[in-house]
Amino acid sequence: MPKFEFNLTLEELQKRTNKDYLITKKFLKADAPEYLALAQGDKQALKHLCKAAAILEKINMQIDCKHNLEVKEFLEEEISKGNEQARLTKILFDAQKGVNAIDSMSNHIRLIKGIEEKPGKGVYPEDLSKEEFHKIILKMMNEGKINEVKNILTQRSVVERSGDELVGIDYIDKFKDDFAKMADELDKAAETSTNKDFNEYLNLQSKALRKADPMLDAYADKKWATLQDTPLEFTITRENYEDEMTGTIVENEELSNLLKEHGISPIPKDFLGGRVGIINKKGTEALMAIKKYLPTLADNMPYKDEYEQTISSEEDAKQTMVDVDMVMASGDVGEYRGGITLAENLPNSDKLSLTIGGGRRNVYHRQIRFISDMKKLQERLDAILDPEQHKYYLDEADHWFTIGHENAHSLGPKESSENLGKYRNIIEENKADMGSLAFVDLLTELGMYTPEQRLQIIVTTMTDNFLKSKPTLSQAHRVRTVMQNKYFADRGGYTITPEGKIHVNIDKVVPIAKEMLAEIIRIQIDGDFNKAEKYVMDNFVWTDNMELIAQKLQKVSKSLNGTLETELADKLLSDEI
Repeated sequence: MPKFEFNLTLEELQKRTNKDYLITKKFLKADAPEYLALAQGDKQALKHLCKAAAILEKINMQIDCKHNLEVKEFLEEEISKGNEQARLTKILFDAQKGVNAIDSMSNHIRLIKGIEEKPGKGVYPEDLSKEEFHKIILKMMNEGKINEVKNILTQRSVVERSGDELVGIDYIDKFKDDFAKMADELDKAAETSTNKDFNEYLNLQSKALRKADPMLDAYADKKWATLQDTPLEFTITRENYEDEMTGTIVENEELSNLLKEHGISPIPKDFLGGRVGIINKKGTEALMAIKKYLPTLADNMPYKDEYEQTISSEEDAKQTMVDVDMVMASGDVGEYRGGITLAENLPNSDKLSLTIGGGRRNVYHRQIRFISDMKKLQERLDAILDPEQHKYYLDEADHWFTIGHENAHSLGPKESSENLGKYRNIIEENKADMGSLAFVDLLTELGMYTPEQRLQIIVTTMTDNFLKSKPTLSQAHRVRTVMQNKYFADRGGYTITPEGKIHVNIDKVVPIAKEMLAEIIRIQIDGDFNKAEKYVMDNFVWTDNMELIAQKLQKVSKSLNGTLETELADKLLSDEI
């Protein structure tokens, strides 16, 4: 077994694993009422779903970094010898689910010396530079190896060297044995689960894990997106925020044009996560309130006549949504890297299921959004928000905003914006935020929100947009908040009081959001990389006022990392219950 050298000192590890610096999100306990209320068949199914999610985590660790599994084995071996540095390193490794991550201060965290994060993560050869990547693809294209290039540039392949060329191996073929074991667990879950629709989805997903056929995934995705009234939740999340290599192709004009001629879209690689949970019926009913308004929102989107969108203004929205009590979050969806996912709207627009009539589904993570320390929240408000606007701040309003954000992913251009390269995800997340804010007044008029809720959403959203530190350009979810803060400041959406507090100019916020939303949609329609780059760079500016608020936030919260506490999942995986 390889030997590794720890990158963080014992002192640094002791700090980062201290409760003041390590946020803990608590998922369902072993005796949770939500679990105890399940039918016996669903309890049995939940055990198999957790086992499937655990296998998926092993697979995703390998596409995240080629060294993750051997580092994990090394840490476990060292812990068995009583190595305290290894024990503390393993806490962070398990939390961020890998060797490399970014903390909440946007610092790169490398747990092991000599293993640095690569633009192509674990899905491209470690020694492959952007320039060599483009050169090889161009050469292969000129030699007529079109299908081979398609396999390299699909979102579902691991790329390896083959002589002086590259070869793309489908995930299912690359990790054949583990995917087969996953499929076995899903089949077992379908044998005991009490819901026919859910079982049909599990069987479709099982088939997709046994054969490298994108259409099988599409059938599973299409069925998954219809699930509304099921006791359990299981998702294989496939999102492509991590791959920073594939998107660079649009920066090479010659190569980009050649690929277009052959109808090849270089789609960033998917990273895989597993979500296991129990549907919360009360929370789900509250979510469904927005569904009847979605066609109206679609009809009010900027430039709506210039594109097709997932939600039609003429018919019922193909959009299901559920609130989930979380049991387990594995792989990509469970990585605590600077933050963790609150909710997801899937499948993404690059997925095949949307081309065969499939819809989309929103899943919200209850335990992740819960505020565990209200005293800390009040300290934060005292530090950064104008006291006269405290009455408008409500932590639940952040959830309402997130609902708008996730639904806005289904609004706007349906086609993927691959031409925007590395700015694609930043632009898309910015669109979802502005879509949520831009429609607050309309939804208030329609009766979705009360006038008081309107005030709460606006003030809470603007306040929560401020960060503890300037993010890196690879953090799409955080870059877009800096862009918005700059944009709103320039247009008077908020001001900083003489006392150094945020004062939200409430009636200006929605009109500014509409303006930004229109600009973003225009960029997505045009698909111009240079325009996208200019837009991001013009607005991704860390101002003195942002730094002022960041310093205050750092004094209130020392947190650097986060972790998940999953008592129920741990016991199910160990067969103790």
